[in-house]
Parts: sequence; structure tokens; C-alpha cells
Amino acid sequence: MSTNEPTPIEDYAVLGDLSTAALVSRGGSVDWLCLPRFDSHACFAALLGTRDNGRWLIGPVGDATTTRRYVDDSFVLETTHETATGTIRVTDLMPLGDGRADIVRRIEGVTGTVRIRHEWVVRFGYGKTRPWVTRSRPANLSSEAGETGEATGSTETGGSGSDEEQVIRAVAGPDMLVLRGPRLPHSDDGHHVDEFDVVEGECLTFSTTWFRSHLPVPRAFEMDAQLAVTVGNSREWAARNCYAGPYAAHVTRSLLVLRVLSHGRTGGIVAAPTSSLPEDFGGERNWDYRFCWLRDASLALESLLGCGYLEETRLWRNWLLRAVAGDPEDMQIMYRIDGGRDLPERELDHLPGYAGSRPVRSGNGAAGQRQTDVLGEVMIALHEARSRGVVESADTWNLQRALVDHLAEHWQEPDNGLWEIRGPLRHFTHSRVMVWAAFDRAVRGVEEHGLEGPVERWRELREQVRQEVLEHGWNEKRQSFVQHYETTEVDASLLNIPAVGFLPGDDPRVLGTIRAVEQDLMNDGLVMRYRTGSGVDGLSGEEHPFLACSFWLVTAYAKAGRTADATALMDRLVGLCNDVGLLSEEYDPVGHRMVGNFPQAFSHLTLVGAALALEETTEQGAHDQARRPEEDRRASA
Repeated sequence: MSTNEPTPIEDYAVLGDLSTAALVSRGGSVDWLCLPRFDSHACFAALLGTRDNGRWLIGPVGDATTTRRYVDDSFVLETTHETATGTIRVTDLMPLGDGRADIVRRIEGVTGTVRIRHEWVVRFGYGKTRPWVTRSRPANLSSEAGETGEATGSTETGGSGSDEEQVIRAVAGPDMLVLRGPRLPHSDDGHHVDEFDVVEGECLTFSTTWFRSHLPVPRAFEMDAQLAVTVGNSREWAARNCYAGPYAAHVTRSLLVLRVLSHGRTGGIVAAPTSSLPEDFGGERNWDYRFCWLRDASLALESLLGCGYLEETRLWRNWLLRAVAGDPEDMQIMYRIDGGRDLPERELDHLPGYAGSRPVRSGNGAAGQRQTDVLGEVMIALHEARSRGVVESADTWNLQRALVDHLAEHWQEPDNGLWEIRGPLRHFTHSRVMVWAAFDRAVRGVEEHGLEGPVERWRELREQVRQEVLEHGWNEKRQSFVQHYETTEVDASLLNIPAVGFLPGDDPRVLGTIRAVEQDLMNDGLVMRYRTGSGVDGLSGEEHPFLACSFWLVTAYAKAGRTADATALMDRLVGLCNDVGLLSEEYDPVGHRMVGNFPQAFSHLTLVGAALALEETTEQGAHDQARRPEEDRRASA
């Protein structure tokens, strides 16, 4: 591969500490890291640029055969590099739940001797701002200004002490990073670099710690203790998963991805830890996904609930109450990780973009869109939580009532739809179905759980929406539901009609819609969101099959009774996971590569949903088969 070509998206693994996440390449380069939160500025941004935009590399010099794995059910990454002269093992982790922001990296010599390249290039402000870099002895460490240094990092202080007694620190405004280790790299034209040999039996541990620059430098971690705590924490969490079907390993890893994309203290769940990884290489379909979409978070909770996780629902519900507090008219479709509402979209012109895909964006202008389906997803998730025993609070139901009552006054208005269409507002069929779902779950809250509300009005609206969808969202000639009321195009979101209970999975209208999706949206056996050639989204370029849509088709097949087709597609989809079980947003079946932001919550939550749907279908089939001999015996009698 040419050195000018970007690292394939599938060659990355993710580390996380329940506050933020880092992407580490197969070669050992941390190319993306935002500190201290998912939605903070990146200090390592080589993913969307070059090494000059910041990275932390620890890897072998020259060719190596590399294998990777996560330790048990954790995001502690163990990478083994085998070279012509020896083998090393690198263990990377971000310690969980300590309130700090650290990456710890250990190199162990396994056999022979391996030459190591170490680069520490810090660039705050998404790879733009060069920090003031100094070298100091721990005894002299202070967060106060005054030590000698340069923005290029070419001057180091600290006297004649050995490297084992020193740290390197980089500061720019409110942010500081400190690099610790037994052998620290030296300044070289704005970078810190080193090469050295690691021999069999040798062990070296390095760490990078972020903190506010006006605060004292935190103490160094004890690697073994943090490793044990982090792995143990993750193992205990994964053990709560009640799914034990044929896709157990993939479901567990997907649940862990949803957890690592969650903020452990606020309860927000981001769509992905990255920004601007393109849906169309070299094109403009590049978006910032480091925020909390109400839809994505609701769907994630449905997957977690289906596998037995209740506490996560309480944490997210409290986040929701804080985020949408106020006038229902002001509810947004997405928020910052702490519930903040300000997500201005701007272009980062100093970054060339992944594979030359520009613009690179920070923030997301879709925050101001109207997406009517969102409340339906929220109502479904909260209804599922209630039905599974999550205790209802008065504030939660009062919030739902206020939102549903507001929807009752505005449900007939057009919207931007599930896919954040930046063209004209339309009556998207999926959005209308989710309006039905919102009223339906409100009605069921009264009927099934004894909650208070204007149930007669909600019933009337539910039926009114249903009749509208069946009349205007259905195309008799195509024998399919359509993307919106003014087109004959189909949309993969229509596959969710049976999943939310609007129609049974074997209803002829659902079966016809599945056939239309197969006919119009299949690309080498995978499913596109919609035909971009229709011009509905107002953007140039094409895109690749959307993995969530393909998992939706698995679920639709299962509910339609096409179990063999569902299983075959599911087997193919889980086979697209990279070597450590991660999925991006889209997949290019021609180039055999991942596309879009990574790892993607939507892909992993729909994997879990598809596995649960298949399990339910299989169990129902076994139950029906067990009943059949008894029914036959009674009939013959």
C-alpha cells in the first residue's frame, strides 16, 4: 500500500473509558482521540489528516505479521507483532471509571529482538494547534508556566537526570498532556520521536494523561492494578447479558460497543466516537457523529433491555429528563453528551480529510431539523423499560405526556425524516408510522400500566394516523409502502413496520415491501438506505450499503417467517466484523472495506436486534412444532 493511502477503517480498534474513545491502528498508531469527552476537540487527529495533525505511535520498524484481540470481554487491546528478528506484545487500555483521562501502553518482548518506533505528536484543536512542550523531572513538575520550552518542542529542560526520572508535557490553553515512560522520545522538528530495541523478557510501560492545565499533574498509574480493574469491570458487565443464542460472541461484543460509546456518568450514548469518516470516499457525505441522537440512544436501549440490562435504562432516562427539560416545542433530535443543545456545524479547513474527503466537520447542523419519528423511538424504549420492570417516575411519565400532547398538535406537519434529508420537508412514511407508535405506546401506558392521560384522544389519533399511512404511504401499483407520500421510491426504514407493531410481519403489504426493497435497494446482497439517484437528499455523490438496513432486513425476514433467508444474511453480516468484532456505518462490497464513522452504534444495536428477532422466531417455531403432534392426535381422535 502506498504511504499516501489512509489506514483502512477496518484496521482500527477502539479503546474507551466511558467518557471518550481512541482509535488505534493495526500498526500501533493512536490516530484519533478527543479529550476529555467524546465531543471535545481532538488532540490526535491523524485519522483525518497526517501524522502532523497528531498521533501516538508505538509499533515495530519495518514489516510485521500482526494479530490482535481484546482481553476477555473488555476493550483492553492486546496486539502481537511478529517480525523477522523477534516478537513483541503491546497492551493498550484506557482505565475505566476513575474520572481521569489516560491511555496506558505496555510493550513486552516475547522472543528475540524487535526494533520499535515511538512517536508522540500532540496537536490540540483537531490537529491544528502546536502545544508548548517541555521535559521535566517529576520532582520539578508543576502546572504553572515558567519552564523553558518551545511550541515546536525542540527545547527540553530538567537537568542531567536519566529518562526514567523525566516526563514530557504539552500544554495549549486549558489542555495539558503528560507522557510518562522509562525511555522518552526526543524533539525532532515539532515531533517527539525515538527508536530502540526491545529484547525478550523486557517490559516497558508508557502513559499519556490529559488534565486541565491549571491543575496539579495527576499521579502515574500502576499498570497491573488498572489492567485487573478494567478487565474485571468489563467482564462483570458482560456477564449480565442473558442472550445465549448462536450469535452470542457477536452480540456480547456489540453490547460492549454500546457501553463503550456511553458516558458512564451522564448516561448519554454517542452515535460514534468519530467525525467525518466518509460515506463516499472523496465526497462531501462526511458528518460528525460524536453526539447523542435520541433515536439512536432509544434503539440502543431497546437492544440492551432485550439482553437484560436495566440499570443503563435508568441512567439514560435521567439523562433524557435533563436534556429535553423545558418546552416540548424546543425538543431537539440530538444533544451533546451532557445534554447541551449547542451543536453548531463548522468546517475544519486545515484538515485534508480521510482519503481526501472534504469538508471535515465539527458539530452537526441536523440538530435543528424536525424528525417526527424520534418521539416514537423514545416512547417505545420507555414503554419497553416499563414493561420489563424499570420503576416509573412521575417526572418520566409527565414528560412523555407533555411530548405526546405536543405531537398531537403538530403530527400532520412534514419533516426531514429518519435520514436527516437536507432537501424539502416531506411526509415520510416511516416518520408517520413512528407517530402511530408514539400514540400507541401512550395508549398502552394507560391501558397496561394504569397511568393517567387523555386515552380516548390518543386512541382516535392513533387510528387517524394509521388510516393516513395505509392510504397515502401505500402504493397499490408497486404493492409496497413508499419512502414518502409523493414518490414511488422505497426506503429501507420501511422494513421496521412490523418491528414496531404497525402490521404483522407476514402481512401481504409487509411482504410486498420486502420484495420492493430487495428489488430496488440491494447491492451485492446488502441493503442501501434509499436510492441516492432519486435526488431526495439534495447531496452529490453516492454511498454504500448501510449495515443497519441489512440487519433490519434480517429482522423483517425473521418476522415474515423466512428464517433460512434471515439466517443466511445474518451469517454474512457478522462475517463483515473486523478482527476485533467492530462494525462501521456502511460497507463497500466491491472494495471489501468498511465505510463511514466507526465503530457505529447503529450497526451494533441492529445486530443485537436481529439476533434477538431470530431467536424469537426460532423459539416460536420450536413451540409450534411441539404443539403440532398433540393437535394432530386430538384431530384424529
